[in-house]
Amino acid sequence: MTVVDPNTQADWVPEADEAGNTDAEDMPLSMRLSIADTLTLGNATCGFMAVYFTTTGILIPHLTGSEETGMARHSAATAVILMLLAAIFDLFDGLVARKLRSSPMGAELDNLSDLISFGLAPAYFVLVYGMVADDAHQRVSALAAIVVLLAVVLRLARFSCVTLKDGMFQGMPSPFGALTVVSIVLLELPFVPTLLAIIGVAWLMVSRVEYPKPRGILAVAMLSWIVGAMGLLAAWAFDAPGGQLLLQTGCALQVVLGAVIPLFATARRVNTFRDNRREARAAQLP
Repeated sequence: MTVVDPNTQADWVPEADEAGNTDAEDMPLSMRLSIADTLTLGNATCGFMAVYFTTTGILIPHLTGSEETGMARHSAATAVILMLLAAIFDLFDGLVARKLRSSPMGAELDNLSDLISFGLAPAYFVLVYGMVADDAHQRVSALAAIVVLLAVVLRLARFSCVTLKDGMFQGMPSPFGALTVVSIVLLELPFVPTLLAIIGVAWLMVSRVEYPKPRGILAVAMLSWIVGAMGLLAAWAFDAPGGQLLLQTGCALQVVLGAVIPLFATARRVNTFRDNRREARAAQLP
């Protein structure tokens, strides 16, 4: 509930002119959307539409007894492509915000949009997987989906409160985590390994493992990887020759990358700790 002080309302809301319009220059800064904010809203829209296609193309046909596997495949590919588009919007809104101005709402909009696209959408994807897969258990899948959602919520909340050194994230970034969770589901592994891998990704998102921010060459590599993943999904959706194998290869690479980065980050922290300890001992010597 929003409470408005009548004594201060006039100072906050711009007065209308004789035609009933307000001057955009007099509009409070907190009410203006920047270009970066528009990209962030595109992120939220993609996340919502991913939930829509997962529902209409996968869940509803399953509940109604439809056997159109092609439709489910197209809808699954569309949902994941929309999550990939959300990741592109999330990548560019930060770049644009650094180059141009960003409104005071930018950080809050970014967190809320990420919660939709990289929290709700992949968690819902896991939930639907538990309902439609032959060897899955619905209630256990629902629990795994909740774990994914809460991991993203906690990660985003911590990101807003904790100040880290420049160029690093603490915990697996939510876009990377969401795409890894979806890749695990698309691999169509047995239920127990799928469940354990999803929970492992959720743990990595709330862990203290450091991940580099996508800037410069790393941002270009990330964008190239996302575009390539879209191509693999399109080939799989339209049943292109070798499309299934290409998709599984791409998903496997995503999962391997998600597992290897923490190992490299942990090894780097251990080496740094050893170097600091060695320097401290050398400084104590007479």
